[in-house]
Amino acid sequence: MPGPERKSPRLPAYDYAAMGAYFVTVCARNRACVFGAVVSDEMRLNRVGRIVEECWSAITMHFPAVRLDPFVVMPNHVHGIVWLPRAGHAPPLPAVIGSFKSAASRAAGRPLWQRSFYDRVIRDEEELRALRQYVAQNPLRWALDGENPSSNC
Repeated sequence: MPGPERKSPRLPAYDYAAMGAYFVTVCARNRACVFGAVVSDEMRLNRVGRIVEECWSAITMHFPAVRLDPFVVMPNHVHGIVWLPRAGHAPPLPAVIGSFKSAASRAAGRPLWQRSFYDRVIRDEEELRALRQYVAQNPLRWALDGENPSSNC
C-alpha cells in the first residue's frame, strides 16, 4: 500500500521558466553529511563535496543562458542563487536543478540527493542582498543551522 502523497514544494501555477533569480537549497539523501565538514567556521570539502562543487559550477556549461550567483556546498546541503533569463531562453528551474543532481550523483558513483529541492523566488534587490550574505556566511552559522545534525557531521 503506497504511503501518503508527497506535496510538491513548488508554488502552484508559478512559471518556473520565468525570468529572475531563485534561491535554491538541495539536501543530501537522508541529510547525511557526505560533502565534508565545517572546521573553524570554514567548509572543508571532501572528494564528493568537490564533485558537487564542480557540477554546480558546470551548470552554465550545460545551460549557457543560466547565470549563477554565489553558492556554498555545506556538509549535507547546497545553497545557491540561480538566475534564469527571459522565458524561452532557458529550461525551467526544476530541469536545471535536476540535471545538476543527476550529474553530481553520476560523477560520485552513487545517489546523493533527497527528492526535489527547496526554492524561493527572489523578489527584490534587498532580498537578493540578504540571500547573498546568507550564502556567504553559511559556514559561520553551521553550529546553529537546522540542517546540522551535529552528531553525524
